[in-house]
Amino acid sequence: MQDITIASGRLTINMKVIAVGDDLCVVIAGGDSPHIGCVTLSVPRPSLRDEHAVSATTSVLNLVGHKDDEAARYVSHTLSSTLKKNTVVTCGIHVDNITDDEIQLVFTLLQQLTDTVIQKHR
Repeated sequence: MQDITIASGRLTINMKVIAVGDDLCVVIAGGDSPHIGCVTLSVPRPSLRDEHAVSATTSVLNLVGHKDDEAARYVSHTLSSTLKKNTVVTCGIHVDNITDDEIQLVFTLLQQLTDTVIQKHR
């Protein structure tokens, strides 16, 4: 299992990556109230635009009233298409009174976490 935490300002995000055979299960939690806000499943497949590239098909289950779907989809899709692995992500990040700048920072931190996972699993 890979367990990574990253923080900036008042944001802290944790990503746990569990290898399940050749597949990946990822749990992303953070902020003031970690929770399950969204679950995604990504399956690698040949790109529809470039037969030599790999993409992924991503299915999203989002809990009503939660906005974790974009974050979960990004991580799931990126890991699956880059590492060529079936990937499940559950994501729940809640920060009280989050600002627009902090929302952008969440995505920057998720990109950094995702890049770290890719480097370890290549």
